[in-house]
Amino acid sequence: MPEGPEIDTDKLRETIDEEIEREDSSLIRGIALTTAILAAFAAIASLQAGSTVNEALVLKTEATRLQAEASDQWAFYQAKGIKAAVAAAGAEAWRSLGKIAPDELTQRVAKETGDQQQIRKVAEEKEHERDAKSAEADVLLERHHKFAIAVAFFQIAIALGAVAALTRLRVVWAGSILLGLAGLVLSAIEWLR
Repeated sequence: MPEGPEIDTDKLRETIDEEIEREDSSLIRGIALTTAILAAFAAIASLQAGSTVNEALVLKTEATRLQAEASDQWAFYQAKGIKAAVAAAGAEAWRSLGKIAPDELTQRVAKETGDQQQIRKVAEEKEHERDAKSAEADVLLERHHKFAIAVAFFQIAIALGAVAALTRLRVVWAGSILLGLAGLVLSAIEWLR
């Protein structure tokens, strides 16, 4: 005869297993939900990173084109300077002989020197435009780097979410959430700029 009331351990074990399953499934659902949200933010940050780097490349290309145009203008400026120097040397040759230089030579010196000043102005404007485009591109490249770092945070957070789902460790899930929040904060700072 048993000394105490008999307890149905099979029923107890089933109840405990159901509770464990229910707790694990809510944990897994939570991990899956946060991982999906992090993946969505990662996709958005990735698109922003790609967009900013593409825009920066376009601006750098424009800056390069403007540099080429400025270089062309400076070459034209030098050519005008050479023409003015040749005309001035011709006029000086006439003066060294004690004669008056032909008006054509003095007019050419004045024309070439005047043209040179206009060309210089155009070249400097091109350089100013180039510098502005390049500076704007540099800002966009900096933004790209920050978005890329945010994407890395999101990717690591997603990987930790997978590890948390496999191991069912809440501390790993918490690490995933913290890294995801770091990526979100970094992205938000750049989106608000």
